[in-house]
Amino acid sequence: MPRSRSNGGIIGKTNKTSFGKCTVTSKTSTGCVSLQSGTRVIKTAIIAGGAGGGRCVAGGGGGGGLRNIEINATGTVPVVVGGGGAAGNPSANKGASGVNSSIVGCGTTYSSSGGGGGSSGTPGGAPGVPGGSGGGITYLGPTSGGTGNAGGYSPPEGNPGGTRTPGTSGTGGGGAGGTGGSNCGTGTGGAGGNGLDISPDYGNIGPTCSVFAGGGGGASIGGSGGTAGPGGGGRGANHTPPSGTDNITSTAGTTNTGGGGGAGSGCAAPSTGSAGGSGIVIVKELNKASGVWSMQSQFSAQSQGTWPKYVAYNMEYLVIAGGGGGGGGGGSGGGGAGGYRNSFNCESSGGGGSSETPLSAVQCGSYTITVGGGAANTTPCAYTEGNSGNNSIAFVGEPFSITSTGGGGGGGSSPSTNNPATPGGSGGGGPAWGSGPHAGASGTSNQGYAGGTGPGPGGSNGGGGGGGAGAVGGDGSGTPAAGNGGAGLASSITGSPVTRGGGGGGGINNGTPGSGGAGGGGNGFRQSPVVNGSAGTANTGGGGGGSNNVPTSPNAGGSGIVIIRAPSAATLAVSPGCNSTSTAPCGAKVATFIASGTLTVT
Repeated sequence: MPRSRSNGGIIGKTNKTSFGKCTVTSKTSTGCVSLQSGTRVIKTAIIAGGAGGGRCVAGGGGGGGLRNIEINATGTVPVVVGGGGAAGNPSANKGASGVNSSIVGCGTTYSSSGGGGGSSGTPGGAPGVPGGSGGGITYLGPTSGGTGNAGGYSPPEGNPGGTRTPGTSGTGGGGAGGTGGSNCGTGTGGAGGNGLDISPDYGNIGPTCSVFAGGGGGASIGGSGGTAGPGGGGRGANHTPPSGTDNITSTAGTTNTGGGGGAGSGCAAPSTGSAGGSGIVIVKELNKASGVWSMQSQFSAQSQGTWPKYVAYNMEYLVIAGGGGGGGGGGSGGGGAGGYRNSFNCESSGGGGSSETPLSAVQCGSYTITVGGGAANTTPCAYTEGNSGNNSIAFVGEPFSITSTGGGGGGGSSPSTNNPATPGGSGGGGPAWGSGPHAGASGTSNQGYAGGTGPGPGGSNGGGGGGGAGAVGGDGSGTPAAGNGGAGLASSITGSPVTRGGGGGGGINNGTPGSGGAGGGGNGFRQSPVVNGSAGTANTGGGGGGSNNVPTSPNAGGSGIVIIRAPSAATLAVSPGCNSTSTAPCGAKVATFIASGTLTVT
């Protein structure tokens, strides 16, 4: 019987193996992507530049074409990222079309088409411009927006611009996920067409969380400009006669989203439309071995490092470290919250940080999880700074491990000593006694905020509040009042919102003690008359309240927490038994660690 050396003795199509470890790379400018040695197959989102919006009661720019396809590729892969189209202006009234993006795999070029420019109301109206997604139409002239899918691809790379109805407003540019909106007569410009969400394939990427190629909104006279298409589209402008210039200007498509620019409304200089956003090319190196394989072929692929070795899942996480302790002594500072790192559903990380990128391709197996303990109480009757919290770590020892930093201790002082607050995930609050003011300590970038300032001098003043994941700790004052702990942040990673990561309130001799920040921060202590403070709440990473020179006042930090969320296809198991698993409303699997342990993924 005839045999085929290229397919392990099996007659028919040559099969491809790929061991790309599901690595994701985003290219925001023209260049090359260097694939791993085992990669043979990739999934790629090719997003062209969005078009500019026209001027003079114009149509919005069309979003760039978006193709999400699987191709063969190996080695170094050339990529072209298309620029956004220029805005319509007094010299060129209609918006310019966006520029194509492309990628080359195994000698074949795969492209997506730039968005179609928004048409202009001068001179005399113009037809909609075709493109990856079509441009919107002005209030004059033809009734149909520009057609989408200029490349004739299957599935289509985009949608048409909106259809015009009689009136004084333009239509929206088309988007990769929907047709541009029609104008609303004399009222509102057409909305930009929806972009397309590709997060199931690539996780959260870019400022629009993996929604790309939205259309630009149409313009209006005397009403409202069309809203921006989700996925980086720009807003349409409006103006009120007899003025010929915009009173609410349009906005540009977002850079590296392929969003269409918003349309301009005014017909007199210097009114213009807005430019389209540049494109982006995203590459995911796949694990794949489809087809029929002989043992010889499998062995050969394993030897070459191209045979997939595991099933893997994309995972989201919330990792919060242990909170810092409040300081000891008169007018001590509150403890800072534990560092707060979050990758779930575009929710913020601490310290004003954006949502982190979820983990890609976590393979089946067992992983060590460390939950950081809260800081211990300070030594009774001591005037020392509070202890720092302990780090929390997800996937200990792995190259993709996630570490959050323990919260900083609040400052402590007496008439003769000054022990400053310590930095941490969120910083501890500054003490109030002694010559001052005493600044709170800094937080860690993208994890938490700084503590508040203790004013000084004098033991009757209040200490600063500890920093929180969501806000700076409050300053103490000579009112006298201590600073409140900074607020934490809410996350719905388990299925419902829970606030964690609050800073501890500052302590005071007499006056008003600081309240703990929302999310588990402990309250500050008052010495006269006595109001006991409190520790940070367990498993929130809350900072402890500022204490005093009294041994009975708790000022420990709250312990941290680690939460891992995986797709519904995964099975998660945890140990020891105090940790738990659950299923979120959408079917996602959730593992919650309140103590250090082991996560098993199957």
